[in-house]
Amino acid sequence: MTGTITKDGSEIPLLEAEKLTKIFGTLKACDGIDLKIGTGEIHALLGENGAGKSTLVKMLFGALQPTSGDIAWKGERFTVTSPAMGRSLGIGMVFQHFSLFDALTAAENIALSLDEKSPLDTIATRAREIGQTYGLPVDPDALVGDLSVGERQRIEIIRCLLQNPDLIILDEPTSVLTPQEADLLFVTLERLRSEGKSILYISHRLEEVRRLCDRATVLRHGKVVGQCDPRTQTAASLARMMVGNDIHVIERLPAEWTDRIPLVEVNGLSQRPRGPFSVALHDISLSINGGEILGIAGVAGNGQGELFEAISGEVLQERPHVVRIRGTDAGRIGISARRRLGAAFVPEERLGHGAVPDMSLTNNLLLSRHSTDRKMFLTGGVLKLVSESSLASAAKRIVTQMDVRKSAENPDASALSGGNLQKFLIGRELDRNPSVIVVNQPTWGVDAGAAAHIRQALVDLARSGSAVIVISQDLDELFEISDRIAAMVHGRLSESVPIEAMTMERVGLMMGGADATAGAA
Repeated sequence: MTGTITKDGSEIPLLEAEKLTKIFGTLKACDGIDLKIGTGEIHALLGENGAGKSTLVKMLFGALQPTSGDIAWKGERFTVTSPAMGRSLGIGMVFQHFSLFDALTAAENIALSLDEKSPLDTIATRAREIGQTYGLPVDPDALVGDLSVGERQRIEIIRCLLQNPDLIILDEPTSVLTPQEADLLFVTLERLRSEGKSILYISHRLEEVRRLCDRATVLRHGKVVGQCDPRTQTAASLARMMVGNDIHVIERLPAEWTDRIPLVEVNGLSQRPRGPFSVALHDISLSINGGEILGIAGVAGNGQGELFEAISGEVLQERPHVVRIRGTDAGRIGISARRRLGAAFVPEERLGHGAVPDMSLTNNLLLSRHSTDRKMFLTGGVLKLVSESSLASAAKRIVTQMDVRKSAENPDASALSGGNLQKFLIGRELDRNPSVIVVNQPTWGVDAGAAAHIRQALVDLARSGSAVIVISQDLDELFEISDRIAAMVHGRLSESVPIEAMTMERVGLMMGGADATAGAA
């Protein structure tokens, strides 16, 4: 479907940005960006974390104001002063970081985002219908605080579609969806395109960009470095345009260890649901030795978060031996005590769980390591004082080792892009050289270069003798780094399968419950 045509026969873009620039202090997050989005096209916006993608789309949506440059909507120049104005023009957006209230239901969260007021039961009915139509099932009456990250993502997408926008900006929409769920979303997006809707699609999953998108604009360091038809490119060539060179290939040598002493053991873990919409765990057992990576697959909402909480110590068990770390019964001790045993943990949700959004990187570092690194970060006698220099030195070391890109020396966690914050959180744990690390969704929403960096760091830690548990919905990731793969389904953990014997078809069956048992992983 075409848009408005000018007198000379050319089509007026639905949206056009000219020389759009945004400066934060001394940092040019966006530097003279030109972008045209036509009517009825799916346009990819590609770039590494910190390339300026999020800043650009926030300006288009009205969440940020440009320092200079112009935005034209359907041929008319506008200053988009707020998200409400953006929505009134016909621009909808699904952010990478959720903007949902945990204490409210899905329907109540959706109602808050709608400019036109409607009865809550009407909103719930519409949300349920859209969810069923588009393959995004969600219970409108469920409390958001009890939902998995994947289910929260569905709410964000549904409430955007409820506003019937002409342009939908999607920031990493499939990052927490299974391949099957993503396929259903693609069908939806293709139908919207056929109806004349336009989509600005931000994703680090380059194969889906090649499959779905009509055109692509590539950003690097805040500037446009290329435009192309992604269907004529390879994933490798797109990645090369994003980072300026070839992506690192993960080096995973065969797991070799001389003793088979388990560093993590879970013995008959059963746990009642903590809320009306959380998942019960049923007789889960697993054992992992030093030197290997156990990958745990599963569709969102099948108990992965509850398993992480049980192993990390966020939820204590009735019997101490249910969780053992380095030969010590740990089921009745908390997170700090488990950290002192040599364990490290990286939760699924970065902001609010992995890091306090309004606290600096050094203060977040202190919060997580004050117990294990007291001699390093705290000085003095009875009255302990924080060693700011030691904290700053450790943060700088993490930033350098993990290639964390930031706009200030010690910014708040919320000031980092999603991928850069994830690199800092994982680096914060790896910097301790832990004997055990459990990571939930290590590269969710992270670009190809950063994901390769994180995955290689986890492989290197395992090969140095540590035990690594990776919970991930990214099957390609699990196949790339795991020595064994198990799957979560309905709160149960399947038997683990050596990577040499694993196939995509088999893990898909395991995730669907066809192969799931309560056996030992």
